[in-house]
Amino acid sequence: MAPPTRSALDMIRALVGFDTVSSKSNLALIDFVRDYLAGHGIDSRYIRSEDGTKANLWATIGPDEPGGVVLSGHTDVVPVAGQPWESDPFEVVENDGRLYGRGTADMKSFIAIALSLVPDMLARPLTRPIHFALTHDEEVGCLGAPRLIADVLANLPRPGAVIIGEPTQMRVVDAHKGITAYTTIVTGHEAHSSLTHRGVNAVMQAARLIAHLGDQAAQKAAQPELNSRFDPPYTTIHVGTVEGGTALNIVARNCAFKWEIRALPGDDPQDILARFEAFCRDEVVPAMQRVVPETGVETRPGVIVPALAPEPDSAAEKLARDLTGANATDAVSYATEGGQYQRAGIPAIVCGPGNIEQAHQPNEWIALEQIAASQSFTRRLIAKCQADA
Repeated sequence: MAPPTRSALDMIRALVGFDTVSSKSNLALIDFVRDYLAGHGIDSRYIRSEDGTKANLWATIGPDEPGGVVLSGHTDVVPVAGQPWESDPFEVVENDGRLYGRGTADMKSFIAIALSLVPDMLARPLTRPIHFALTHDEEVGCLGAPRLIADVLANLPRPGAVIIGEPTQMRVVDAHKGITAYTTIVTGHEAHSSLTHRGVNAVMQAARLIAHLGDQAAQKAAQPELNSRFDPPYTTIHVGTVEGGTALNIVARNCAFKWEIRALPGDDPQDILARFEAFCRDEVVPAMQRVVPETGVETRPGVIVPALAPEPDSAAEKLARDLTGANATDAVSYATEGGQYQRAGIPAIVCGPGNIEQAHQPNEWIALEQIAASQSFTRRLIAKCQADA
């Protein structure tokens, strides 16, 4: 039987057709990719999530040796619920030079293009391996990649460079901000709302803490990084959700809020946390406990995604600039799995088709010209890996 072949557009349609919203399993998509690669005689390695409901996939084309190039992409997508889509989000619609569908820009097209070119990778023996790294749960904190990276470093030849195919319009991105997330829980004391002096209002104490974070955010904004490539050119602090209280006439006993820091490379988010905790310890909690000693504030760490720091002339940067012809690199404020690879000692760069402004939006789309640009990029990579000694 002849090995399966698919055009880039056919492969994009196939991958988008899997509903891999992060709250759901990605195993059907992973199995599809495994079977496609197996049809070309390529073995895949599964690295399952702790509960077994999701998996990363690693596959290698070419020699089993160090120094290979990783094409890395996440398989999960953000939810579509509540968004005003004009078509089925999981069925690709082509219109006016664009492909519409969830994941077309972020970032199934990059994966699909590379998979469609597997026959090209096999047409002439590679002297430098090309690896596929497909991960789960990137959209909810880059949770899958660390298990994949640890497995590769423990059991397989170390790659030499990673290309993260997030949408950059094929620009070479060598830096992005990191994410550090927290949940702060305020425990107050209930009372009738006519007797506020006998209670400790958790919602109002949370408001004090949120205002303190706002003050820290304003201080960061007032001291932007000079000549920065980031937009905005400073570390940001953001409170995303607040939940608390029982009823209007009850002094709130509980309140919790989730917040995050998106830090510039080199800016330590622990400094922000330390100032926040000092404010809690020195000002907020003592005032609460003077009324009711059992009250307090607890902050729990959540997702941590490391920043990607510039590595001028790293193997990944030199390769991407050579393939694109770019004379300069860019920086972005969103996070990727690139910082996780870099922290593990593997040089990483971000370069992929599509525009981040279309990501996470209703009627998400990618331009056909971006698909063509990514195809050309990947073909040049294949030729380079066939020519490299």
